[in-house]
Amino acid sequence: MFAGFLKVVARCAACELDLSAADSADGPAVFVMFITGPVAVGLAIWMEIAFQPPMWLQLAILLPTVLVLSLMLLRPLKGLMIGLQYHHRAGEGGKNTFT
Repeated sequence: MFAGFLKVVARCAACELDLSAADSADGPAVFVMFITGPVAVGLAIWMEIAFQPPMWLQLAILLPTVLVLSLMLLRPLKGLMIGLQYHHRAGEGGKNTFT
């Protein structure tokens, strides 16, 4: 389904489905934020209450955690959004973009 990290192929290699019009827009990024945000905030609150580390240590732990979690979730969520668009025959203006 992907030619690169997030670039969608023009045509599926297995079923020859035309994916050139597939566009997940900002949906995957929003869901990544909805997932990683509470995880990062929860981890920050827990670390502050349990250990009271200095700010630089919290940033040294939280920034890589958010970055890795975001990158791990972005590709599967993009695939999920494109799959759901195909399943529900979604398209711009109610038109099916998958032919």
